[in-house]
Parts: sequence; structure tokens; C-alpha cells
Amino acid sequence: MKGRPSGGPSDYYALADRLYAQLLSWLLVSAYPLWATKGYDTERGGFHERLGEQGPVGGDPRRARVQVRQVYCFASAVTLGWNRDPTTLVTDGLEYFLRHYRRPDGLFRTLCAADGTPLDEHAFLYDQAFVLLALAETQRAVGRQAWIREEAHALMAALNRLLRRRGGGFESRDPGGLPLLSNPHMHLLEAALAWRTMSGDSLWRDLADEIAALALDRFIDRQSGALRESFAQDWSPMDGLPGRLVEPGHLYEWAWLLLRWRNERDCVIAARRLVGIADRYGVRDGVVINSLLDDLTPYDAHARLWPQTERLKVSARLAVVDESYWAAAAEAAQTLIQYLDAAGNGLWRDCMSPQKRFIEEPAPASNFYHIVCCIDELGRALNDGRRASSAG
Repeated sequence: MKGRPSGGPSDYYALADRLYAQLLSWLLVSAYPLWATKGYDTERGGFHERLGEQGPVGGDPRRARVQVRQVYCFASAVTLGWNRDPTTLVTDGLEYFLRHYRRPDGLFRTLCAADGTPLDEHAFLYDQAFVLLALAETQRAVGRQAWIREEAHALMAALNRLLRRRGGGFESRDPGGLPLLSNPHMHLLEAALAWRTMSGDSLWRDLADEIAALALDRFIDRQSGALRESFAQDWSPMDGLPGRLVEPGHLYEWAWLLLRWRNERDCVIAARRLVGIADRYGVRDGVVINSLLDDLTPYDAHARLWPQTERLKVSARLAVVDESYWAAAAEAAQTLIQYLDAAGNGLWRDCMSPQKRFIEEPAPASNFYHIVCCIDELGRALNDGRRASSAG
């Protein structure tokens, strides 16, 4: 690790604290102002898919997930300390999305043109999960409003009516079909946990419990402890390559969510095991690679930005109760900064080659959600660490 301390956990905590200050400054001074102006389409509304050094990349179709992820990012700016009120950006972005992406059946289509013309009517569970997450964070940012809660309940009613499976969990898309996927369920768990903190409604607690149980019982392989991505109708792994793939970034992300779900022995053991597998087999020279096979050998040694943020999130959360994890948190933060510095000016690189060279291309807006979330999580963990130190 560059600048690796020679001391113990307290030194890694101090390093993580310095890196957090660097990341937060980048976010508030460079990234938020850039993406609030160049990243928002003031003519037609909505958020651009990609930004390059010269500004937005024109002509890109707009994915539903990007629109609501950007709403989430700017709603999060309230608690992160940005010196601009993001309310107009959040509400305008959400209004653009609800107007153009809603299907007559209550689910949201996956793709539109910039002017709102529908391009793909499929409704993916993954996208619906991020709609719920954006609504929860909007509720937090602008205050509890009945219409936001009603939107979330209406979407859950549509999910239960159109995508819920008799054998547990949800179809991955409408119309249904194989494979069943763990990843959309992961983000549905994230949304349920966000709503659980905002509402006393048992709907969200029950949904979180259901998905977490599905992960522990079906998604996580009992023998290896790793988590698979693609499944058949009975939640057994799909045949062939899809059923064998393991993504280290998702091991970290599931661990982070399970730790947020419940602080119980079995849950904590499973989460730590996921992290241990990802750290041992998925990290090369401080960088998290894209994927492994189920025998835990590398499959795709490229390294996208988002797995680095997931390692940072869960390492920081674990470090609050086990100081040895501050070393991994600091290493993940340093790696993330490389992706940001490689592009500069509030942008980022999305992918590093196995030869440790960044692929030069416009910054995808979809990564902003991952970056914002990990900076927020690191800040919370550092504050918790400070409180624990003061109490001790």
C-alpha cells in the first residue's frame, strides 16, 4: 500500500481519516458542482449518461437506473455537507423519471431516449430496486411527504403482483425468464433497509428479512461460502458459466448489507466469510478484480471502479468493531483515489486493465452512486470510531 503506515490499527485509522478528507473534498468541491451542471440536461430534463472532458456525451439512450441513481446521489448531498441546496435538482430529476419511465402497469421501463421516448419496455427488478432507493433518500432529503411514500407503496404492489415468485423472491424482469439473479435482490434489500429507517411500516422489515434469508439459504454456497450470481427456477446455480461466476464486489456488497440487516452471530459470520473470500481471492495488488469462477480462480482480471467502493464500505463498517479492518479500508480508499485522479476535475475512470492501465473513456454516471455511498459510509465509520475511542 502506498504510504503504508508501519504501526498498528490506530495508524491505519489515521490514514483512513486523511483519505476520507481527500475524498470528501473531491466530492463537494469538484464532483457535485460538475455533475449538477454538466451532468444535468437543462433543456429536456433528466441526467446525462456520461461525461467527458468536453462535457456530456450526446445521443446516449438513458437507462432508468442511471436517472434514479443520480437522484439518490444529489439527495445524499444534504447529509454529506454540500453547500448548495439540491432540492430542485432532486425533485426535477425525479419528476422527469416518473413522467417518462412509468409503464401503465406500475413498473418502470428500462430505457428511454433523452426526450423521453420509450426505447425498451422491459421492466427489470434491478431498476425497480433503485427507484425505491431513490424515493427513500428523497424522503430523507426533502422531508417526509405522503406522495413519496405512496409512490414506494404503489411500486411494491406492482412488484408483488407482476414479479413475485411462488418459490420465493422475484423474477429478474417482466416478462419473466431465466436466469434468476441475486444482484437485483441485493439492491432490493438495500432499498428495504433504507425504507426501514424511514418508516415504521412492517412491509419494509418483512421484505428485508425475506431477501436476507434467501441470500443466506440460497445465494451463498454452503461449501465455499461464496455467493453466486445466476440461478435456475429452484434457486440452484444455473448450468454452465453463468452459474459458476462469483463477483468479489458483490461479496463485499452483500456482506455490508447483511451487517446492516442484523447484528446476529450467523449473519456476522456469513458476512465476514464473504469478505475473507473476496480479500483472499479477489484482490490483486490492492485492486479488486471483476470476477472469479466458483473454484475461486480468476475469470476476469479487469478491475472496474465499483468493486473498490464496495470493499471500502464493508471494511469501514467492520473496522468499527474490529480495528484490524482499517488497513483494508485505507487500501481501498487509496485505490479509489487512483480512479478519480486518473481522470481529474470531478470525473473518474471506470475500468483498469490487468496490466494496471486505465481505459480512457468518458465517465459513466452510474458510478456516482457507488462513490457517494462509500464516502458516506467511510465518514460514518470514522465518526463511530471516534465516539468509541472517546467512550473508552
